[in-house]
Amino acid sequence: MGGHVVIERLEFRGRCGVTPEERARPQPLAVDLELDCRLEAAGLSDDLGHTIDYAKVAQLVVDIGTVQESQLLETLAERLLAALFDEFPIRRIKLWLRKLHPPIPYVTRSVGINIERTRLAQHILRAEPPPAQFLAQQLHRLPKGQVLDVASGSGRHALFLASLGYQIDAVDRDEQALARLLTHAQTRHLTDISSRVLDLEPPPPQEPDLGHEAYDAILVFFYLHRPLFPSLIEALKPGGVLLYETFTIDNHIQRQHPKRREFCLAQSELLRLTSGLRILHYDEGLHEGTSESESVYTAQLVAQKPFTPEPSR
Repeated sequence: MGGHVVIERLEFRGRCGVTPEERARPQPLAVDLELDCRLEAAGLSDDLGHTIDYAKVAQLVVDIGTVQESQLLETLAERLLAALFDEFPIRRIKLWLRKLHPPIPYVTRSVGINIERTRLAQHILRAEPPPAQFLAQQLHRLPKGQVLDVASGSGRHALFLASLGYQIDAVDRDEQALARLLTHAQTRHLTDISSRVLDLEPPPPQEPDLGHEAYDAILVFFYLHRPLFPSLIEALKPGGVLLYETFTIDNHIQRQHPKRREFCLAQSELLRLTSGLRILHYDEGLHEGTSESESVYTAQLVAQKPFTPEPSR
């Protein structure tokens, strides 16, 4: 249940313009806001403390808009969104920001931008370092609880999920990388992260100990050791979710990375390696890489461990 707090045509004079001349003189700006929030408690209690005080919202917008100078409306809008999400329990914001008298010939009314954003999208946008796009896209499939981050490295996914309230176990054979992860976690006051130095590729017949039905979710990004898959599946709780992305052979052929073919998945190989799980999402192809300028050929999988063993095929 919820509702919306609406503020229409909040006007103030701000310094926003591409040229120094335009920023030199404050010009009239207007903001319309629709704030998605819970209103039932206030309706029952008649207590301002149980809702969003639109007078405080208006004052915050005016304070930012009149004090901080920006070249672009987009920059000012991002500042407003960040401040509103930080200050108030808002789930979603619709914002319309415009110049009422823009210095543009033939425009007789206004120019501006519309942005709609959820609190989760704002959190992902501001995450540092940012999570993989695939994790952000599939976050709704991850059950809350205990998560194992396999080959976590310095832990960008561990840090991101811990900030959302997940309990994280990070494993990697790189002790220094895990030390950096814990340092970052301490700096950001994230207490639900533990780490363990673990060789994920011990010589046979040894197997890495990931536990028995210990995790609600397991993440693996850009790491491939085929003998590890039975241990991954064993470590999932019934109903637990495996989220996996790594390179396919096409990336080796097209991008010459990884340099060794055995570090790349063959076509549909990831499906075969997880045949005991129920597939929730699967895709092979060209996907966004670790920076905006690159793309990589990967296989992406989200799969769930059945609550009861599936019949043999």
